[in-house]
Amino acid sequence: MRINLPGKVGFGTAPLGNMFRDIPPQEALDTVEAAWQNGIRYFDAAPFYGAGLAELRLGEALATHPRDEYVLSTKVGRLILDEVEDTSTRDMGEKGGLFVHGLPNKVIYDYSADGTLRSIEDSLKRLRTDRIDYVWIHDIAQDFHGENWREVFDVAINGAAKVLTRLREEGVIKGWGLGVNRVEPCVLALQRADPDGFLLAGRYTLLDHQHALAQLMPACEQRGAGIVVGGPYNSGILAGGAHFEYQKATPEMTERVRQLQAIATQFNVDIKAAALQFSLAHPAVAAVIPGASRPERIAENLALAEAHIPAGFWLALRKQGLVAANAPLPTP
Repeated sequence: MRINLPGKVGFGTAPLGNMFRDIPPQEALDTVEAAWQNGIRYFDAAPFYGAGLAELRLGEALATHPRDEYVLSTKVGRLILDEVEDTSTRDMGEKGGLFVHGLPNKVIYDYSADGTLRSIEDSLKRLRTDRIDYVWIHDIAQDFHGENWREVFDVAINGAAKVLTRLREEGVIKGWGLGVNRVEPCVLALQRADPDGFLLAGRYTLLDHQHALAQLMPACEQRGAGIVVGGPYNSGILAGGAHFEYQKATPEMTERVRQLQAIATQFNVDIKAAALQFSLAHPAVAAVIPGASRPERIAENLALAEAHIPAGFWLALRKQGLVAANAPLPTP
């Protein structure tokens, strides 16, 4: 697999950008330190998360740890400007209002070659490091760019992707890919370029995986491209929350989760453990990166990823049509 990560569970830093709530600075730093103390050595960030706030906090938290001991990824496609804006008026596609508690700096799209290099340079400063291991081209999909997403995709493939391919060839980065919430641009990228893998949020989960299984997962296996599964709890609905896809869940999705939970209760299984282990069971998956904004969540996620789940639970899900017939299942 071309995405080589330390461990199957990493740390997604979107919550550190004050996603959904205003997180006290020390709590954010303590959460990263808890991840480190629990052995997590892969951290993923993005300029988008709180308009640079997540990168700043991650950089501060990791500054005391040896750079050679962890793997770091971040994203390109947006630039954080010095000028400020009203955070409540940002156009964030389906993630509207997600980072109203983040920094007020203006955020603009830029998928060009020059914009990509500038984005990396800015991220290096915020992250207080001399290198980034993996770089994801962020959100070149319909959920952010509407019906014109393919035009934006073309700009990114001719700009960002070419620069990142060169940086990989020069040994500046270990690899690159897309960081998206949709399957279609990943499939297209495999046809148009040579990505090492993808950070795919919410599309290979216990709740939503059939579309990815149809084409993307087999294509990634064939190419040796790795998938990092972001959002394994689908914005929280698989962890007891009310959000799916960063919005309040529909009645249909809530009912599907209720069906999953009923079988989990029958087999005395924590549905969060089932969510993590389902995503990890596919051979194309390099890691899962559940987000966390409280220190105690770290050890909990790691324990869930290793918890015993009886084979009968997975068979019951399959019998009820809650997991696809061709989805690899975890083995007890």
